Amino acid sequence: MSRAPRRIARAALAIVWLAVVAGLIGLGTWQVHRRAWKLALIERGETGLRARPVSPPAVARPDDAYRRVTATGCYLPGQDSFVQAATDLGAGWWVLTPLRTDAGHTLFVNRGFVPRRAAAAPPAGTVSVTGLLRLTEPGGGFLRSNDPAADRWYSRDIAAIAARRRLSGAAGYFIDAAAGPPAAATPATTAPQPVGGLTVIRFANNHLGYAVTWYMLAAMTLAAFLYWAGLLRRSGGPPR
Repeated sequence: MSRAPRRIARAALAIVWLAVVAGLIGLGTWQVHRRAWKLALIERGETGLRARPVSPPAVARPDDAYRRVTATGCYLPGQDSFVQAATDLGAGWWVLTPLRTDAGHTLFVNRGFVPRRAAAAPPAGTVSVTGLLRLTEPGGGFLRSNDPAADRWYSRDIAAIAARRRLSGAAGYFIDAAAGPPAAATPATTAPQPVGGLTVIRFANNHLGYAVTWYMLAAMTLAAFLYWAGLLRRSGGPPR
């Protein structure tokens, strides 16, 4: 191979090599930013659990997640939606019920967990619900998409659930109801009553380990490049 094509080949290889190093550094830096975001999310959740409840906002921002709120109004009967759930109590369903507030707004309340999908009538009359504000979960679950036509839900996608229930103007978030006293059994129903207060404030935070891994791979790749470049300088050409 003549000198010019060889030089071009070496330059192209060096560019690709350095691009890989830059990509690995970029992935490490992204994990550093993700770690900062996750720590802020954990702090927000823990702070929300300790804070005094406030009135629910008209529109929720990302920073409103896990804020304690109290809403007063009346549940809309016959409008329950069941969302598949996995909890410390086992597999089952979240029961989401729309609440018409005193201000005329509609909020969805996750009343809690039930082990089987069965009618669980909400309390009648005016109620006051305290819980954690949760942002909507559009799309579905892992490898499973929500099916509104079949009323099959794998995530708490508030916009889609509201559309399925033909409720206009529903707030784009829901409230995870806090644990309340056990519901009194009635002869009129044998359906299990929702168990509230099961919100999990545990977030996997492995981003530091991922960042270190990417940075180490970048350092190893860069060291290999420098070794190769050193061989080229000493031999005047690519190593054979």
